[in-house]
Amino acid sequence: MNTEKATFGAGCFWGVEAAFAAIPGVTATAVGYEGGNLDQPSYKDVCTDQTGHAEVVELDFDPEHISYEQLLEAFFALHDPTTRNRQGPDWGTQYRSVIFYHSPEQEQQARTKIEQLTAEGVFKPKRIVTEVEQAQTFWRAEDYHQRYLEKRGLTSCHI
Repeated sequence: MNTEKATFGAGCFWGVEAAFAAIPGVTATAVGYEGGNLDQPSYKDVCTDQTGHAEVVELDFDPEHISYEQLLEAFFALHDPTTRNRQGPDWGTQYRSVIFYHSPEQEQQARTKIEQLTAEGVFKPKRIVTEVEQAQTFWRAEDYHQRYLEKRGLTSCHI
């Protein structure tokens, strides 16, 4: 099986991971931190809102079963991409809406999707503030964060 990576930040990573893990064609998920300036950050570090990291979900997917375009559609459906540094009751730069792309094709698809949603007025009168950045180092979060909701018998949180 040929897999590719995708990385999304859409607020608290617990619910985002659960949503992506449930999609057929997604073969693995991990929650962690990306986009900041501190090596090997901890959850406590990231929660200071001083490291620049976003809470993200890195996933492996089988492009023969699900396309990156379909993952983008899921990403924009499961959070509010119009709120800067906030999702629901969670606020801070770690909760920003961000797509970390792993190839020029992913970058183009992400930017095209944002342009499409904007042109269609899907989120009017608000505008999409989702950042599109090149993938950097993914720092895996502590084990207790991995599959957090699943371990507690939950299927979703406030996202």
